Amino acid sequence: MTGVPEILQLSQDILFLNFIVFLRVGPVIALFPGFGEETVPLRIKLALALAFTVIVAPAVGPDLAETVQNPPHILRLILPETAIGLLMGIGVRLFLLALQTAGSIAAQSTSLSQILGGASITPLPAMGHVLVTGAVALAMILDLHVRVAEMAVLSYGVFPVARLPEAAILSQWGIRQIANAFAFAFTLSAPFVLVSVLYNLTLGIINRAMPQLMVVFVGAPAIAAAGLFMLMLLAPMMLTVWIEALQAFITNPFGAQ
Repeated sequence: MTGVPEILQLSQDILFLNFIVFLRVGPVIALFPGFGEETVPLRIKLALALAFTVIVAPAVGPDLAETVQNPPHILRLILPETAIGLLMGIGVRLFLLALQTAGSIAAQSTSLSQILGGASITPLPAMGHVLVTGAVALAMILDLHVRVAEMAVLSYGVFPVARLPEAAILSQWGIRQIANAFAFAFTLSAPFVLVSVLYNLTLGIINRAMPQLMVVFVGAPAIAAAGLFMLMLLAPMMLTVWIEALQAFITNPFGAQ
């Protein structure tokens, strides 16, 4: 006895285990902030997805042993696992979209929306571009990729393999996440909106008091300078609030909020 059949069977089981994990991890990496951007080559994304698969697979191997030994139909495996991976990826991605929306609201409020508007693949004001770049860098410094690997491991306790939750539950979760993302974006940009309202009220009062004065020519540089000054002061606080919210979501992505 050379043990070759046992080695071949073990190799097949390991490959199938990694395939199952890849189905869930791949969509997460495709939407992952920083790694999932359009500027990142597909080969790099594939390499990252394989690396995350190698990390997650040993941790969930005991939980997936029965599935590896008695695999379901391939479609019953691919569809639920890919859908669960997309759910987790979209949930993380919404936080980056919320920050982009906050930057756009702040830029529109302070007349800075047209400055360097094409700095990225998608049209994004410079203020939003600065916030997103800083947020991605901060997330990587704080080991966001490690936290996402932990989320992938813990997700098998919430969503067993090859088993998709009810559509009603998923729809409620999706609506709640999108609503929270828009509310979060407005919360981050609220100081800029408040300053914009005060600025427009002030211009209206001055214009009524002094109709001959071109208040727009005087006020435009003032609101632009105020917007840049506020960005300098508030950006660290905005990124701190953002990273805390993201870490809370990764800790409990499918729990009640």
